[in-house]
Amino acid sequence: MILKPDFDLYREMSTKVFQFLATFSPILEPASIDEGYLDITNRYSSGTPLQIAQQIQKGLLETLKIPVSIGIAPNKFLAKMASDLKKPLGITVLRKRDVPKILWPLPVQAMHGVGEKTAKKLKSIGVFTIGELAKTEKGVLKDLLGITGVYLQERANGIDHRPVDPEAVLKFKTIGHSTTLSHNVTEEHTLIEVLRKLAYSVSNRMKRKRVVSSTIQITIRYADFQTVTRSKKLLNPFQEPEEIFEYAVKLFKQHWNGDPVRLLGITALDVLNKKESIKQLDLFSYEEDAKNEALLNAIEQLKRKFGEGIIQPVSELLNKENNHS
Repeated sequence: MILKPDFDLYREMSTKVFQFLATFSPILEPASIDEGYLDITNRYSSGTPLQIAQQIQKGLLETLKIPVSIGIAPNKFLAKMASDLKKPLGITVLRKRDVPKILWPLPVQAMHGVGEKTAKKLKSIGVFTIGELAKTEKGVLKDLLGITGVYLQERANGIDHRPVDPEAVLKFKTIGHSTTLSHNVTEEHTLIEVLRKLAYSVSNRMKRKRVVSSTIQITIRYADFQTVTRSKKLLNPFQEPEEIFEYAVKLFKQHWNGDPVRLLGITALDVLNKKESIKQLDLFSYEEDAKNEALLNAIEQLKRKFGEGIIQPVSELLNKENNHS
C-alpha cells in the first residue's frame, strides 16, 4: 500500500520542534526539516549539556510524541556524527579526544559530508577509513577533491570552525545562471541552445548543494534592455538538467515576443534540501517515475564518460541537419 505523504503536517511539526528548541537557546540553525544545531555555549538554559539534551529529548517526546537522537560536541561536525551513533532516542557525547577511538575505525562513507562518489575517489587512493582520511596529506586530498578535500581532512580530525548560524537557512533560496550574448540574437534554435547550457549549469549547482525546486523562472533581456521575468510552479520537484531545460523552453516560447535577445537566464526559486522534498507519487505514476529515474542515471553516466554532447534530442539533430543542407 502506498500512502500519500502529508507534507503540510511535516512542516507544521518541524516548526513546532524548532520553536521548542528555541526556548533553550536563540542560537539555532535548522539544517533540514528534521535536523538542527543548537549552540548552548552561553548557557541560556540551566543545567549541564547532558541535562539540557535530556530535557529536550523528554520534552519533544511528551509534548509532540517525537523521538529524537541528540549529539553533544564542541562543533557542528562532531555533533552531527554523534547524533547518528545512537538511534532512536540516543544521546551521545563526542569530544575531540574521542575521535581517534570512536570515529577513525569507521568506513570513510560513514562520515558526514562523504557521499558515494567522494568515497569512491578516496578509495582509489587507498583511503578506506575516517582514520586514514585524517592522516592523508592535505596536498594529496586537495589534488583529488579540491578545497573540499582539505575540509574533509580537518573534519576527520575533529576540526570544524563553522559557527551555528541562525541565518544560514536564509542565505540561498534561489539558484540561477544567466549569460549575456555576444550579439543580439533572433534565431530561436540558437536561443534554445543557450537555454540548454544554462539548464545544465543550474542543475550542476543544485546537485552540488543537494537541493531541489518546484518553481522555474526565466529571464529575457532584449536589445533595448527591457527585461522580462516569468516563472511557473510545478507539481513535482526538479533537479535534472533535461527537466529544467524542458520547463525553461516552454516558458521561453510562451513569453518571447520575437525581438532580438541580449541576455537569457534560468533560476530555480524557493530551493530546499533534497531530503525535505517528497515527490507526490500515486498508484498510476510511481512505476513510471522509477523507470525514469533509472534512465536519468544511465544518461548521467554516459555524459560523464563521453561528454555532454553524447546524447541529444532528435529535434536538435534534425535542426542541425537542416541547417547544413
